[in-house]
Amino acid sequence: MHGIPEADHEADLAVYYNRHAAVRNTRSLTPHRMECREWFVRLLKSEHRHSLVELGCGTGVEGLEFVRAGIHYTGVDLSPESVHVACSAGLDASVASGRSLPFPDAVFDAAWTMSTLLHVPNSGIHDVVRELVRVTASGAPIAVGLWSGEDCEVLNPEDLEEPRRFFSRRSDDTVRGIFGEHGSVEHFRTWPEGVGVESGPGAGNWSQHYQFLVFRTPAPH
Repeated sequence: MHGIPEADHEADLAVYYNRHAAVRNTRSLTPHRMECREWFVRLLKSEHRHSLVELGCGTGVEGLEFVRAGIHYTGVDLSPESVHVACSAGLDASVASGRSLPFPDAVFDAAWTMSTLLHVPNSGIHDVVRELVRVTASGAPIAVGLWSGEDCEVLNPEDLEEPRRFFSRRSDDTVRGIFGEHGSVEHFRTWPEGVGVESGPGAGNWSQHYQFLVFRTPAPH
């Protein structure tokens, strides 16, 4: 898997999520995820942070919730069809890669990216995290959600049609190490894989749990 260029992963992911854009993503609304989002909104409000960028916004399921909470929201996604659905719902969303976000430096108060960076191979993950840090203000909180694994990079056996989705499945220690290189990991929690809409990728072939963390970008000296 390591020899496939990252751009190819992105093109394949766009094809996959274009195909599924018409079906609303209810996985974003599981109880654990709602709890984490509500907690993050409270954190933003307590720090008087009013704007947020979401990398991997999909059809805007969580974007709508941020808007309802009074947060100025901007979303980006690889899938044009998903972005079309999000924009049709009234969200500010555009097609972009996490490797090159179309925003000035330090323009957002915070960032949110759930079940997205697991599609980025280890060869490119630091470039994407640097982009998130670049477009957020100094000292900004960045929330990340991932499905865990045993530090392996695979195509999803659950996907029955080609192209299948690429996953970089990382252990808790690896995840802490990656984001710890770009800031201070100040919140880290996990919860077991559930069933139905609370299940992760892999069609039951993988032992995994969900990882939710917040790291803080370096504050100015």
